Amino acid sequence: MGLLGVIGGSGLYGLDDQTGSAEAGLADTPWGPTSGPLVTSASGGGIAFIARHGVDHSIAPHRVNYRANIHALREAGCDRILAVASVGGMRPQCVPGALVVPDQLVDYTWGREMTFHEESDPVVHPDFTDPYSPRWRGDVIDRLHGLGFDFIDGGTYAAVQGPRFETAAEIRRLAGDGCDIVGMTGMPEAILAREAGLDYAAVCPVGNLAAGISPDELEMGKVIAAVGPVMERVTALIADLA
Repeated sequence: MGLLGVIGGSGLYGLDDQTGSAEAGLADTPWGPTSGPLVTSASGGGIAFIARHGVDHSIAPHRVNYRANIHALREAGCDRILAVASVGGMRPQCVPGALVVPDQLVDYTWGREMTFHEESDPVVHPDFTDPYSPRWRGDVIDRLHGLGFDFIDGGTYAAVQGPRFETAAEIRRLAGDGCDIVGMTGMPEAILAREAGLDYAAVCPVGNLAAGISPDELEMGKVIAAVGPVMERVTALIADLA
């Protein structure tokens, strides 16, 4: 079995037992540098980690080099990826502090680099019926059960463009489309992992109620603070999976 690739989202910029640091520099790929340094776990099992927004959260969702991140993890020897992605909740059970393991997504992004296959390559049409690899997602679910953690099994992730939060009307539309949670980084990450031949699953800490549902004005600092306690479960899950 290869390494476990972990992509850390808002609120998760590193793992306690990593070797290497930001000073190690970004990994270079045919698609440019990765978002953050590719660092590996010092513990048994093997984890390769990249901070999606950079170690200082300086990269907006629409500017993340998703192709470089996925390519670097594959070249490092990863065969599966666990994506950690903080989200807003649109359903009664998806409240701040909850942990959702989505099984579907709807892509509302635009203008992002969506494929490894350039214009000179043959046209490729990957099957994307299940955007999260069912068997690998099942392993994640089993480990969460084994750890005794509370979580929500299933849900549809709305991948939106960002970097702004949504309007109340947009959230009503997304909920009407059948979405349960909303985030800004789910695509094209998932389809690029599929093209690269890597199993891909996501765990989504809920940091806020979505616009128009939340009684408060949305602020990124408050979102990151709200997902902090959930990240303790996420990091325990990562260690167990490795």
